[in-house]
Amino acid sequence: MNSKEKYTPLVPDHKILRTFTFKAVVLGILLSMILAAANAYIGLLVGMTVSASIPAAAAAMGVFRLFKRTNILECNLVQTSASAGESLVAGVIFTIPALVMMGAWQSYEYFPILAISLIGGLVGVAYTIPLRKALIVESDLVFPEGVATAQVLQTGGIERGGSEETGEQATDTGFNWLLKSCGVGAVYKLLESGFRWISAEVSTVQSLVSGKFLFMGSVTMSPALVAIGFIVGSNIASMIFIGGAIGTLIGVPLNWALNSGRLLNDLGIDSNLAWSELDQDTWLQVANASWQDCRKVGVGAMLVGGVWSLVALIKPVWIGITSSIKAYRAERHGGERLPRTQRDTPFPMVSGFLLLSIIPTYFVFLWALDGYEGKIWVAALMTVLMQIFGFLFSAVAGYIAGLVGSSNSPISGVTIATVVVTSVILLKVIGNEGPLAIIGPMAVMYLAGFICSAASIAGDNTQDLQCGYLLGSTPWIQQAFQVIGVVASAAVIPITLTILDQGHGIGRAVREGAPFLAAPQASLMKDISTGIFGAGIRWNYIGLGALLAVGLIVLDEWQRIRGKSFRFPVLAVAVGVYLPLGLSVPIFFGGLLMSWVKSRMKKASSEQNQKVENRGLLLASGIITGEALMGVGIAVAAVAAPGLFPHEWKLAPLFGAIAMVSVLTFLVKSTLKAKN
Repeated sequence: MNSKEKYTPLVPDHKILRTFTFKAVVLGILLSMILAAANAYIGLLVGMTVSASIPAAAAAMGVFRLFKRTNILECNLVQTSASAGESLVAGVIFTIPALVMMGAWQSYEYFPILAISLIGGLVGVAYTIPLRKALIVESDLVFPEGVATAQVLQTGGIERGGSEETGEQATDTGFNWLLKSCGVGAVYKLLESGFRWISAEVSTVQSLVSGKFLFMGSVTMSPALVAIGFIVGSNIASMIFIGGAIGTLIGVPLNWALNSGRLLNDLGIDSNLAWSELDQDTWLQVANASWQDCRKVGVGAMLVGGVWSLVALIKPVWIGITSSIKAYRAERHGGERLPRTQRDTPFPMVSGFLLLSIIPTYFVFLWALDGYEGKIWVAALMTVLMQIFGFLFSAVAGYIAGLVGSSNSPISGVTIATVVVTSVILLKVIGNEGPLAIIGPMAVMYLAGFICSAASIAGDNTQDLQCGYLLGSTPWIQQAFQVIGVVASAAVIPITLTILDQGHGIGRAVREGAPFLAAPQASLMKDISTGIFGAGIRWNYIGLGALLAVGLIVLDEWQRIRGKSFRFPVLAVAVGVYLPLGLSVPIFFGGLLMSWVKSRMKKASSEQNQKVENRGLLLASGIITGEALMGVGIAVAAVAAPGLFPHEWKLAPLFGAIAMVSVLTFLVKSTLKAKN
């Protein structure tokens, strides 16, 4: 028996607390909606989302402090429901915007997005229920975010054994810090995008050595991006920056040197024209075209990285599945009633739901394939693929969350693998003649939306179940609250996407010269699916990315064998290549800041280090949430009153730098105060 099975939870089996309460349900719904909107903004901006479990836990404790009777398990359920919003939105924003970008949709349609996110999210919950015992109880997986969330809840002043009152002092402190950091992020975003008093980005394009060397560089001044680096740490942050350097600082000038004639011709510029005659606007176009080519290197790296993730996890996932089946059979034939802390949603109920989910899934694909004569059979094929890939990638996501946490889980990588495999299969089945060149990629992206939503929720679900396992929650109640969070966030995600697209632009500028939300994963998946169906892909760049990924995998495995903590995660580098360099720089800086904070804590006790780490995660999450929510609010204002916002102030870059330094000083000093 694994040592984990001998663990005594904070609230033991015999202790019965009121947890499934009206106030827990209402707060869980509200927080899941709020965090879904916040993570939609930040995910579309940078192509990454971060776990919302810790700020959700702090918010639950802070709000429940207003009530006379509450307990730690009630807070855990609210956090479980709230984090579902953050997770589900990742599955949607990484895929669904591709449908608008490729012209299959003219806008973000409410009911199709609701159906995809709801079915995908609920399937993700269902598929992880049979895996709970194998992944959490019987394995040695650490689930870092689940453990950290449990520590935050425990340090909220709840006594061992389950006190009926929330600890006032510690809860108040954590909640206050969360509110302060949210306010800091929101004010910064208001000054930047609302009043335009501070600049969001500093960028330059320079043609050097008579145009032979093309330099392109940028820095985005965003506290939220620094906070992301602060959360993921120096290793991941540095890999993202290295990817940015490869794609922009190395790739852009090298691509120009080797392919200048083709780049000019693609832009409709005479390649025989003397480079000295090109004006600055033309150089900007050339640099951007060169960078767009280099992004395909990131595509190739993501493809190989996604496949590698699957290959590396075949054995542990298979062990987990077989172990869960054995546990269910033993329980069924033994006849013993399980302890409260081991009761999952009954297996017949889970399997019955999965069977029923086939029906709406089929009709969604049938609607997507409208216009194709063989849609009845192709929709059936896509439904089967949904069930197969849904289970496989949900298991993979749950396992990866146990290894590195759900924030670092390469969900986009495995989804890209889904897009490639499905595109190739569907191309062979229906071809790409006429309207099928649009119908095919559209059906692929529907499948990708299902799979990415399921995998995202699965990773989050296992983290939350690990937290509940440590605290002593009842699994089936947690799973019910996960469902509540999925339903609530699915209802608000389509509205959020519409607001963000009209206010900021998703994948395209809504106002000339205005910055927009890049939606990097969705853009990438659009390029892959439409390229396979005939729009054309420059495979040489993808091949270079594949070679880069192989090299990184070799380096990473070498570091693993040597027992080194610094690794070379291929998907982090791939994301860096695909992102604009300006986004990678502040993430890298945030990782360096976290390393500096840790260096200051070397002589501190383990308890002090844990307090500082928890405070840092809470503050960084608050800054991200505040900036993202203000971004959504500004988008609403931009839709309601398009002429409301002024032009950028002339001194905006200077004041932007001052504001950034002020925010980072607040982040670091407030984090280090936790050791006292």
